Amino acid sequence: MNKHRNTSNTTAPNGRRGFLRLGAAAPLALAAAPFAGPAVAQDRSGDLWAADRWVGTWGASPTGAAISPQPAPKELTNQTLRQIVHTSIGGNRVRVCFSNEFGTTPLTIGAAHVARRTTGSSIDPASGRVLTFGGQPSIVIPPGAPALSDPVDLDLPALVDLAISIYLPQPATATTLHGSAFQTNYIVAGNAAGAPTLAGASTTTSWHFLSGVSVWTGRAGAIVTLGDSITDGAVTTVDANRRWPDILSLRLRQYDRLFRLGVVNAGIGGNRLLNPGNATIGSFEGIGPLFGPAALARFDRDVLAQPGVEAVIVLLGVNDLGQPVSISPASEEVSEPALLQGYRQLIARAREKSLNIYGATITPFGDTTIAGYFTTAREAIRQAVNNWIRSSGEWDGVIDFDAAVRDPANPARMLPAYDSGDHLHPNDAGMVAMSQSIPLRMLTDILRLSGAPDMPRAALAAWG
Repeated sequence: MNKHRNTSNTTAPNGRRGFLRLGAAAPLALAAAPFAGPAVAQDRSGDLWAADRWVGTWGASPTGAAISPQPAPKELTNQTLRQIVHTSIGGNRVRVCFSNEFGTTPLTIGAAHVARRTTGSSIDPASGRVLTFGGQPSIVIPPGAPALSDPVDLDLPALVDLAISIYLPQPATATTLHGSAFQTNYIVAGNAAGAPTLAGASTTTSWHFLSGVSVWTGRAGAIVTLGDSITDGAVTTVDANRRWPDILSLRLRQYDRLFRLGVVNAGIGGNRLLNPGNATIGSFEGIGPLFGPAALARFDRDVLAQPGVEAVIVLLGVNDLGQPVSISPASEEVSEPALLQGYRQLIARAREKSLNIYGATITPFGDTTIAGYFTTAREAIRQAVNNWIRSSGEWDGVIDFDAAVRDPANPARMLPAYDSGDHLHPNDAGMVAMSQSIPLRMLTDILRLSGAPDMPRAALAAWG
């Protein structure tokens, strides 16, 4: 169906009605002040978008496993994986998407279970539900394929931990995974899919064979955050959900309209806009598959195919600039025109599906500890690309992450307070600053309602 975008009173250079471009970093306090100005609601009678439907509440983009000389992928057999995910939007029914996309042999799931997580590997048994597949308790997923569970009735709030357990009765090589989960997950012998706790479990901080969770809800939609390790949450505190998309979700929950927007994280560490993972140099050799397909190649899978998707935020380009010579072959050096062409492809493909698409400026990486990653020539391209993102008018809105985290005294570098220590990845405080720089007025347009967000909902506990 066609969507009708509402806009602010600004006009973009290309003639499209545009949005306010807000660039200054916002304070770190998470409770954003309501925007000034009247809210003019549109007549939404008969809007199919308002009907109940499936909407993504969580996601992780699958990649292949690292290859030699890196350690071999994990081998699992007659074991249960209990994996923890954090919801963004709530609903009253749940379904889970599993994946054998990078497998070379069939994947057998002998049993699957979902429940609210309490702490560690423990679940609330009253919330436990057996997952089935076409009415059957098990499924064999062919190589290269996903598998979607049947829906289960479960009142699932926003911002809670969900435990998804699968029993693997046959040998399974973990060749389909999301390597950097920044979340502790659990592995135990035997079929313990519905067990209240997993005694003696080993742990992993990757997600395996798991790619998404959606909820059945009304008047709701999903934002997909398409990016690299900075979106994925690199260097943030494990088990704390401090990725900038998580904090954005927390912000959205505080408003009477915006709480209807789910956030699906499609960040992959090391990912690039133009080229797939191709790490071949030094200690990075063999890591390439973990960096995933190029964003241009995975856009259909990770954005367009997401349940209830209404918008996408794009934060990509730093690895396109920095990886050649330092991590990947010198032949993959990129230019400003090549990056702009890539962004324009994403914009065109989003518009073809009537999605809002927001461009985020590339964050600074001056003097990063990755040898050969930063050069003055690459910094010049970064600045030129960021100026285009801010001023071209080709996006539906702009998020100035560069302005949010850069050092005013040295704009090529990250502000020390936001620097994880490698001068490339923001720390937890930097993630908060990034999220706070996202203008909520812009996101209101996803709902096709004009004006400012409603007054804040009941106050949520402050982020620690």
